[in-house]
Amino acid sequence: MRKAIFLLCACLSALCANAANDGKYGHLYENLPFEMQQVTAPVFPGNEVNLKDFGAKGDGSSLCTDAFAKAIDALAQKGGGRLVVPQGVWYTGPITLKSNINLHLEKGAVILFSPDLDLYPLISTSFEGLDTRRCQSPISGYNLVNVAITGDGVIDGNGEYWRPVKREKVTDKQWKAFTSRGGAFKNPKFWFPSAGALKGDSLANMNVPTGVKTEAEWNSIKHYLRPVMVSLVNCKNVWLNGVIFQNSPAWNIHPLMCENLLVEDVQVRNPAFAQNGDGIDIESCKNVLVVNSTFDVGDDGICIKSGKDEDGRRRGVPCENVIVNGCTVFKGHGGFVVGSEMSGGVKNIYVSDCQFLGTDVGLRFKSTRGRGGVVEDIHIKNISMFDIQTDAITFDLYYGGKSAVESLEDGDENKQKDTKKFKVDETTPCFRDINISHVICRRARRAAYFNGLPEMPVANVTITDLEVNNAKEGIVVNNTKGVTLSNISVSAEGYTFTARNSADITVNGKAYGKVGGDAMTLDF
Repeated sequence: MRKAIFLLCACLSALCANAANDGKYGHLYENLPFEMQQVTAPVFPGNEVNLKDFGAKGDGSSLCTDAFAKAIDALAQKGGGRLVVPQGVWYTGPITLKSNINLHLEKGAVILFSPDLDLYPLISTSFEGLDTRRCQSPISGYNLVNVAITGDGVIDGNGEYWRPVKREKVTDKQWKAFTSRGGAFKNPKFWFPSAGALKGDSLANMNVPTGVKTEAEWNSIKHYLRPVMVSLVNCKNVWLNGVIFQNSPAWNIHPLMCENLLVEDVQVRNPAFAQNGDGIDIESCKNVLVVNSTFDVGDDGICIKSGKDEDGRRRGVPCENVIVNGCTVFKGHGGFVVGSEMSGGVKNIYVSDCQFLGTDVGLRFKSTRGRGGVVEDIHIKNISMFDIQTDAITFDLYYGGKSAVESLEDGDENKQKDTKKFKVDETTPCFRDINISHVICRRARRAAYFNGLPEMPVANVTITDLEVNNAKEGIVVNNTKGVTLSNISVSAEGYTFTARNSADITVNGKAYGKVGGDAMTLDF
């Protein structure tokens, strides 16, 4: 009888929670251009434990790793519930979550992760879309059902003890503080926190080491194998609410192959100089809602991914059915980003009512030969931008691992004007069927940049109601097919709209057929 009553109460609680969730976000699903199951917050049993009851001290120096593990185990044995982290600074090693656990931080609670490498064992995982090994993440969960991180506190990854630093990205005072710790230099302007971290960099291709085989070799570069701060892999019913996530060793939040993911009212912060300091990387996930959250980071802000190259294609899990609404991105390499790891495909994405304030790029789509994968059915509307360092909108199929600012400084565009067509096969990336509307930007270097591949042009892109003021350049279209630009207004120094190696372009109602290899200035 008690069991039946418990199950009935649980069902009623779930129904009430889901109904409340529908009322709060139901409008976002109205008139969606694709079918999508509504995302709902998980419901947890009424059990509750307090971290202090398991011997933890919130004094900022006593190690609480065992206390977190004991509290989670005790709560899991009861069937789950809420683990309360009260006010204090809780200094700890890695925290491994379990199903039906809500890690809840009360006001004034700070979870601060120790930089002691010995606390983070090497594990098999995925990083930047490739199967590899990294240090265990500060917070992780694998194959879980119903898991949450909620509350009003702060989670800090102590990332400055992990990350390398480029001289041009920091002040004189910061540079002196970092380099006074010792470490090693790749060159006079690129510092690593240890010789092992520098060795790992010398063995890496795009941040993932190659040719490392023995355990001794892996351990010798352990400091290079920076983990993402929050790693949730193959989890269902995930909820992140209210918490500040900051100062991660690498990416900040990384849900991988998760389903029914709700991210609401969070703040994600990293220093602007943080190497690989992405805000949130949603990879190969299905049914995702990211709302009313802010990102101020050292790399891409809100990023959609699905694995890289052969590893990503072999996994074959697209990122699909994603809504992003009401979010703000301050510093970052891109405000909303797709790629470059998109080898498993990306589809059914809807982004609306967001603002990007000072990012390198506003809307950034990137990939390169070798990735494969199809990005399609992307819908973006009502975006406000200010002080964009390069392009308000970018489609670049020649991504080389650099930020847009670095690529601009290195003159990469001038090196990419090849006309050779490679064979189209599973390694050829494809971006198509993308609709963007109602974008306003004040101050950008360039309004928009399309740079497809000769063998696979960026295709079927519609931009409606784009207004860019105080730009230095207009719109550039390379290797693109089927671009429709309607109600476009760009105020720029020496404004031009140029195209080359493209076809079927319509600009404010005027149609152009085929444009050859010589850049052609089109009329507005």
